[in-house]
Amino acid sequence: MVLGIDPLIALGVLLATATTDAAYVFFNAAVQARRRIQAANWSAVWYLLSAYAVISYTEHAIYVVFAAIGSWLGAFVSVSWLVRPLKAHG
Repeated sequence: MVLGIDPLIALGVLLATATTDAAYVFFNAAVQARRRIQAANWSAVWYLLSAYAVISYTEHAIYVVFAAIGSWLGAFVSVSWLVRPLKAHG
């Protein structure tokens, strides 16, 4: 373990925050589209993932770095997925 960092916890925090931000993006898309059930579902997922990340990185402050990286990745990938070009139907 480098600097007392457990690689599995670091990876878990990174993945949880990446997924959390993706859920947040999809939540906002559902709200904007006025899809109540989808918005409610994404909101619940968002909070569950946030709770895991917070519980994990409060053990050691360095995990906040992995949370920030995961957050950035989750938002970037999910917004990229939302704005992908539509394929022509042929």
